[in-house]
Amino acid sequence: MRIAIVNDVPMVIEALRRVVTSKPKHRILWTATSGAEAVELCAKQPPDLVLMDLLMPGMDGVEATRRIMVNCPCAILVVTVSVGANAWRVFEAMGHGALDAVDTPTLGGKNPKASAGALLTKLDIIEGLIAGKQESRAPGLQRSLRSAASGRNRLVAIGSSAGGPAALAKLLAGLPKDFPAAIVLIQHVDAQFAAGMAEWLGNQCPLPVRVAKEGESPTQGVALLAGTCDHLSLTEAGQLSYTAEPVDYVYRPSVDVFFQSVTQFWHGEVIGVLLTGMGRDGALGLKALRNQGHFTIAQDQASCAVYGMPKAAATVDAAVEILPIDHIAPRLIRALNSDPR
Repeated sequence: MRIAIVNDVPMVIEALRRVVTSKPKHRILWTATSGAEAVELCAKQPPDLVLMDLLMPGMDGVEATRRIMVNCPCAILVVTVSVGANAWRVFEAMGHGALDAVDTPTLGGKNPKASAGALLTKLDIIEGLIAGKQESRAPGLQRSLRSAASGRNRLVAIGSSAGGPAALAKLLAGLPKDFPAAIVLIQHVDAQFAAGMAEWLGNQCPLPVRVAKEGESPTQGVALLAGTCDHLSLTEAGQLSYTAEPVDYVYRPSVDVFFQSVTQFWHGEVIGVLLTGMGRDGALGLKALRNQGHFTIAQDQASCAVYGMPKAAATVDAAVEILPIDHIAPRLIRALNSDPR
């Protein structure tokens, strides 16, 4: 991959350069010492991936990410001295389209290989996303045994990726605290951010938001967020479970894996929603939900930070309706007060 580095500290630039070039398949396209310079260089020499610092004088990494994704979109990985200490900034950057975040590797330290390894792992994952290595697997079409009284057992399944945190915050903020359905959120995010993201989302909406626990069942009026790098799926008993399978999926947790399990095992009404994100994860799962007669929604291009996943869904006619992010919460409320089908 052609990789750009954005950081105002020369020692950090050198550390990143050494880690990146330790793999012959990667090369440094350019480096920038400010957000403004990065925006300018992205327009002139678009890289495959930008390693973006958050804290820089002048234009910070959040604003630089926003401008790059508006003017010359490309893959962005936030690389900052402490992801945990800057969680809210990380979520803002991801809301504008950054794919993920990782702590800055160090040249010295007690375990430099581990420090470098975290970044190299992220590079491999993002390279797979860019190359479209995710295998297109049609989710199983086993028909669920939905009860006749489906209105009493309702689930809203939502998938998102790049740009997802901001989209999820806006959608959830538009729902009432007595929302008459369970909600499960599948957001492509590293496990170390999940609890912080759930808290961050919960502070912006009237609904309780928390990380989904192994073995629990979706609960009306509660939003559960997938909380590990394993896939979240629904079991035959109607409980949530984390699983490493399929191990070869680039997207973790996978929206398709969850949507597929819902088509098989949810005994009631489902509304599937696919939001902003890079790649095609969730498109086939959303299509399977629609094929079973469930109501499905995809976010429209104009309101997406990255129009990848919803575009893939539109291509396979997976969405009953394609809506701006501002219109999705009101549509869910109307749908649950009537028969959306």
